[in-house]
Amino acid sequence: MNWKAINFDWNQVRSFLATAEEGSFSAAARVLEQTQPTVGRQVAALELALGITLFERVGKSLNLTTSGAELLLHVREMADVANRISLTATSQSQAVEGQVRITASDVMSTYQLPHMLKQIRLAAPRLEIDIVASNEVRDIHRREADIAIRHIRPTQPDLIAKLVAEATARFYAAPSYLDQVGRPKNEGELVKLDFVGFGDVDTMIGYLNPAGIDVTRKNFRIGSQSGIVSWELVRQGFGVGIMSDEVAALTPDIERVLPEREPFKFPIWLATHSELHTARRIRLVFDQLADQLKTQATSRS
Repeated sequence: MNWKAINFDWNQVRSFLATAEEGSFSAAARVLEQTQPTVGRQVAALELALGITLFERVGKSLNLTTSGAELLLHVREMADVANRISLTATSQSQAVEGQVRITASDVMSTYQLPHMLKQIRLAAPRLEIDIVASNEVRDIHRREADIAIRHIRPTQPDLIAKLVAEATARFYAAPSYLDQVGRPKNEGELVKLDFVGFGDVDTMIGYLNPAGIDVTRKNFRIGSQSGIVSWELVRQGFGVGIMSDEVAALTPDIERVLPEREPFKFPIWLATHSELHTARRIRLVFDQLADQLKTQATSRS
C-alpha cells in the first residue's frame, strides 16, 4: 500500500460527492448538516490535494468537469464501501440504544406510528427514533432508513422482508358532504360523486376501474400528493376518499360510504437490511412493529 499517495481527507470526498449528487454547495450543506462555506472549503481542499478542477461554474450552476465526472465514479464506490462498513458495525451492536430510522407513508407516520412508538419507548427508553414520513420508497441500502413499512414487497436480494398483516380500506366521506349530495346505495350512484385524489389520479383510476368503480378524471377535481392533505380534504367535505379502516377509526367526523361493500385489501410489509437485522436495537424495533401492526389489522377485521 502506497500510503503517501492517499493525501486527501474522506470528509473532503464526502463533500464532493454530496455536491455532485445534490447539484450545489447549499443543497449539499443541507444533506450533510453543515454550512455552505464549509462544504465549499472541503471541495476546494480536495481540488488542491488532487491537483485537478472538479467543478466549473456556469451562471449560478455547478457543472462537473471531465476530471470530476471520472473521479465521481470512484467516489461512489468509496461511498458504497463506507456504507457497508457502517452496516457491518451496526450489525455487531448489541446495545438497545442509539438511533433507529423508520420510514413509512405520511398517513401511517401521523396516525398509526405514534401509538406503536409508545410501546417501543417503554421497552427500550434509550432508543433514538427518527421517523422519515415519505410516500416515496426510501433506500435501505444507502441508510436512508433502517426499517421500512411498505405496501409492496421489496425485491432486493439482501433485504429481509416480512409480510406482517393484511389491512383493509374503504370509501369514506364527511357526513356534511353526504348530507348535501345524498348517500349512495350502490356503485352506480357512488361514481356520480366527487372524489378526492391522492397521488397520481390515473393510477387511482387504474386501480378503481377493475374493482367495478367506473370513475374518470372528471370525478377528481381536487387532490394532493400528500396523504395527510388528501385525508383532510375528505374530512372537510370535498368528496369521497379511500382510507385504511385503521386510520378512519381514529378520525372524528367521518362516515363510511357503501358500508356493506367488501373492503379493499392491501399488504403491510416490514423490510430491513439483512445485516441490520442482527443489531439488537433494530431487531427489537422490527419485531415490535411487526407484532403491533398484526394486532391492529386483526382487531379491525
